[in-house]
Amino acid sequence: MKFLRYLFEYILIVILFSLFKLLGYRIASGLGYLIGKTFGPFFRSKKIIKNNLIKFDNSLTPEKIENISKEMWGNYGRILSEYPFISSFRKGNLDKYIQIENKEKLNEIKKGKPVVFVSAHFSNFELMAMVIEKEGVNLSAIYRPLNNKMVNSIMEPLRKKYICKNQIKKGINGVRESLKFFKQGLSIAIMIDQRVSEGEKINFFDHPAHTTTIPAQFVKKFGCKIQPVHIERYDKINFKISFDEQLIFDKSANNTSISLKLNQWLENKIKKNPSQWIWTHDRWK
Repeated sequence: MKFLRYLFEYILIVILFSLFKLLGYRIASGLGYLIGKTFGPFFRSKKIIKNNLIKFDNSLTPEKIENISKEMWGNYGRILSEYPFISSFRKGNLDKYIQIENKEKLNEIKKGKPVVFVSAHFSNFELMAMVIEKEGVNLSAIYRPLNNKMVNSIMEPLRKKYICKNQIKKGINGVRESLKFFKQGLSIAIMIDQRVSEGEKINFFDHPAHTTTIPAQFVKKFGCKIQPVHIERYDKINFKISFDEQLIFDKSANNTSISLKLNQWLENKIKKNPSQWIWTHDRWK
């Protein structure tokens, strides 16, 4: 049964990607938005999303929860429709749709020691690592392979060719690989918003949530800086990528205090535009 479902998903992705490419970026993104809002709720539990939003803000009305959820699914759909255009973004054909704020920080990083880029699943999150590598930063990115290996066979080569060539699979072996890259002078990029079984339970919106401590471990081992990155979608098909002030920690700080600080950064970004963060991750399980 799982094989048939995965095969159906694979065929559907191939058809949709071909259709999106044919329609062009603007129209494809709009169609993706409609597809996401219409069909997204059938793929993930509404209960998880609702419970997460209540933890985020227990004063939200049912109408507001519904609105954030729908807009989140619409953004999901846009991301799906934008994958066929990643190569165009990388080649510079769609540069006009991306605004980079504090770009000079990347120039500083290129000239100095490697850093840990941290971010989360905001807007079209794939564009962040792409921009960092495109601007000349030696980078490796930690990612989680898709459960559907057939669909992953499409996505993984796309990521390696156009987003970040040094892709590191999440897990213990991935940590070892990222350490190797870091020692070679490559910065690493990691999403800090997914639930990880090997992490610690650290406050996130005043509730203990499984949190990765990998950035904190790098700070402790190398005394490196943390470079937060945020991407925001505006006017439907445009993006602003911001490189915030670097976070510098004393090596004597513990994993928990460093990771809590990163969770607080994440909270502030989510509060500004909750519908652009992916609420389907069960962080508080």
